[in-house]
Amino acid sequence: MSQLRVLPVAGLPEITAGADLADLIMAAAPGVLSDGDIVVVTSKIVSKAEGRVIRSGREDAIERETVRIVARRGLTRIAQTRHGLVLAAAGVDASNTEPGTVVLLPEDPDSSARRLRKALGGAIGGRVAVIITDTMGRPWRVGQTDAAIGAAGVVPLRDHRGEADTFGTRLEVTVAAVADEIAAAAELVKGKTRQLPVAIVRGLAELVTEQDGPGAATLIRPAAEDMFRLGAADVLPERRTVREFTGEPVDPGAVRRAIAAALTAPAPHHSEPWRFAVLESAAARTALLDDMLAAWQADLRADGFTAEQIARRVRRGEPLRRAPLIIVPCLAADAAHAYPDERRNAAERTMFVAAMGAAVQNLLVALAVEGLGSCWVSSTLFCQPVAAAALGLPSGWEPMGAVGVGHPAASAPPRPARDPERFIAVR
Repeated sequence: MSQLRVLPVAGLPEITAGADLADLIMAAAPGVLSDGDIVVVTSKIVSKAEGRVIRSGREDAIERETVRIVARRGLTRIAQTRHGLVLAAAGVDASNTEPGTVVLLPEDPDSSARRLRKALGGAIGGRVAVIITDTMGRPWRVGQTDAAIGAAGVVPLRDHRGEADTFGTRLEVTVAAVADEIAAAAELVKGKTRQLPVAIVRGLAELVTEQDGPGAATLIRPAAEDMFRLGAADVLPERRTVREFTGEPVDPGAVRRAIAAALTAPAPHHSEPWRFAVLESAAARTALLDDMLAAWQADLRADGFTAEQIARRVRRGEPLRRAPLIIVPCLAADAAHAYPDERRNAAERTMFVAAMGAAVQNLLVALAVEGLGSCWVSSTLFCQPVAAAALGLPSGWEPMGAVGVGHPAASAPPRPARDPERFIAVR
């Protein structure tokens, strides 16, 4: 590698809609751009040139540009845009623009980079690369840095997997985010307050390609590979009822972590009224479900249902038979206080049942965070003695339902929006 240099491009005018960025960059740095250089451009001037400045309130613009809220604290929102980028305020910027207007991210940053690269390369008759940048915060790290949101003519990722380190150890997971590294290096020269939106990075000609390449879109981690996919705003909606499961085994460690989360629920009198029967074996699941089915059918026959009607009703329990694991949450209310009247005894009982519900909700959400699907079926409430006997539960464990657990066979459909005002009474 030759010596790495970052050269500022000074003297650019205020960029307006329709501006020819290639002409302006060449005029501001006459004779500077060379074959093998990488031109790093702040996204804001690309947006201005492309007419992505709109007259709007910042909050309204953020709302329109947001696909998914990843996290929220006070007025600060970390949002995913339709590009797949995750950054503060969905990339909407109200700085360095006329009051009453905001700047949006380029419509297609990779396409913008390709167009600018073609024009600059044509102007010098050589190979150049273009990286379009925006500022991003980073989880677990203080401060912001520039990252690539658009790229053309440059290798965005350099895969070192399979190579050996200096001690001969084979690298297994190392993939360098080259485009982001270049963007951050250029920002050391451009800065936030120097009015230098463009820099030229020289000395990395081996990364400059003949073709446009895959662009910065390759830097966006696919959702299926994102270990930190769920932001604070995503955790509760992630809990969905799943009735179809794959045959993939369920990790017992994940189940125990979810149960540990269930144990953080509030409970009366500083008690711990939650118990969980985990049915890992097919024999245990079949024994429970067969006995529950027989009890259910007996109740329905006593109610006068026909055989056809009974068959339709009992299909509601079939998701539990398709689940590779079942958890039966149980209530142990031995810490409940006794009162001389039924009114207070009923209230005491309700307190413990509410605590059980809180624990079940924690359990279901924690399972979702672990990437597991679940379905809550309350059938055991209607045949508690039968379920307890089938499971051989200790005395005092009251089965309060059953949770089918497994890997979802398909993605759940979008959850319909609910207006919270319909469920609120303000006094």
